[in-house]
Amino acid sequence: MSLINTEIKPFNATAYHNGKFVPVSNETLKGKWSVFVFYPADFTFVCPTELGDLAEQYPEFQKLGVEIYSVSTDTHFAHKAWHDTSDTISKITYPMLADPTLALSRNFEVLIEEEGLALRGTFVINPEGKIKVIEVHDNGIGRDAKELLRKVQAAQYVAAHPNEVCPAKWTPGAHTLTPSLDLIGKI
Repeated sequence: MSLINTEIKPFNATAYHNGKFVPVSNETLKGKWSVFVFYPADFTFVCPTELGDLAEQYPEFQKLGVEIYSVSTDTHFAHKAWHDTSDTISKITYPMLADPTLALSRNFEVLIEEEGLALRGTFVINPEGKIKVIEVHDNGIGRDAKELLRKVQAAQYVAAHPNEVCPAKWTPGAHTLTPSLDLIGKI
């Protein structure tokens, strides 16, 4: 069964955010768009390239009212140590969630049980706490923050215009589609 349109399960976690340890829960997410970006581990190879890319695009997500949460099975202490020692990770200003109990990774179905690590899973969550976008990669394949931003924009557009859909490669301002009998076979 897909997690699309399901409500996220209750959780409590600790994040390293702007020099502090802060609590984050499912209640923290209510009322705003959120993106969870799971990655295997701190102090690795592909992960800092992705998280750095997100850090560069973070202001664009914030303009849309979206909070980014990176998530790994490391502790919040490890997140701080990585933030303090990596030039790339030091640029992160979004919350870095710790999942040492593996509960979040299990809830979002990205846990590699035998390794205790998460797959590269991306989840866009609407203000009601429902998952609207899921993307899961093998851990050797990095993601693109600009494409994620486009998907968030499409999810927000469809939420605001429930009778319209966004075609492939849709970007803000581009033509959308209004499903109808007249449209069948015309595309």
